[in-house]
Amino acid sequence: MAAPKLEARHFHPRWWPTWIGIALIWLLSWLPLSLLLAVGAGLGWLAGRLLRGRRRVVRVNLELCYPQMGRDARERLIDAHFRALGAGVFEAAVAWFAPDWRLARRGEVVGLEHLDAAQADGSGVLLLTGHFTTLEIGARYVCLAHRPFHAMYRPYNNAVLDYFMHHWREGRSGLPALPRDDLRGLVKALRQGHAIWYAPDQTLDPRISVFAPFFGVPVGTITATARLAQMGRAKVVPYFPQRIGGRYRVTFFPALEHFPSGDEFADAARINRVLEDGIALAPSQYFWVHRRFKRLPPGTPNPYRSTY
Repeated sequence: MAAPKLEARHFHPRWWPTWIGIALIWLLSWLPLSLLLAVGAGLGWLAGRLLRGRRRVVRVNLELCYPQMGRDARERLIDAHFRALGAGVFEAAVAWFAPDWRLARRGEVVGLEHLDAAQADGSGVLLLTGHFTTLEIGARYVCLAHRPFHAMYRPYNNAVLDYFMHHWREGRSGLPALPRDDLRGLVKALRQGHAIWYAPDQTLDPRISVFAPFFGVPVGTITATARLAQMGRAKVVPYFPQRIGGRYRVTFFPALEHFPSGDEFADAARINRVLEDGIALAPSQYFWVHRRFKRLPPGTPNPYRSTY
């Protein structure tokens, strides 16, 4: 898929609200980060109180994943999660627009030797991570570490936003963005020794999934991670971003050994365990608002049935 180009049609009045929104985000990104995080956290906390249906989704997820957690502790974690969500909106604005010098002094990347070792023999790499509130700013720190990667790309219906998001990701990551459904392009990039950002925790296509345990609960889990690694002759290197106070840390872990194993269930379960380890680094910053357990084995009651 060719990168979208900026054309005269993008300046049609129908797109003016989008341009105004982008301009406002740019302006916000220049405010002090501590102020942005405080405002975002406050708005997120308020949203968590007003959006009762979404709050219940978070509560159901936490009840399933942390059944031993007490009610009060769980409610505190829910509030912390919504604060992280709100802060994440403003963090994304900073990740998109802030210059390198402004971000460099506020974060670090550790474990880069694991990524370098995986690519030392020319192998491609799947940068395995999950959907966290720090996803955008975490990816920016990987860019700041001068490790180019292909970002996954999903076309947007909004032509201006489509142009902006594609070129932002391509410009920051150092390599062309790849459509997430372009299997041939993904495999080709991996075989050429490139790295691809990859988060398999929100794709629930039943045609390519198995019921593998996630925090001990059998849930629909895609098997595409192992398939891509096999087809692209690539290694899988986990990495996870987190906010610690007002600073950021991105941690890379060693490439998964003996992966894929040839057993799609075992491989899917292993990926889920890796994600669990990443979530443990910053539990409140994972996307608990996503209905991760909406696809369960036949006969299992829908835990979200009274959410909406």
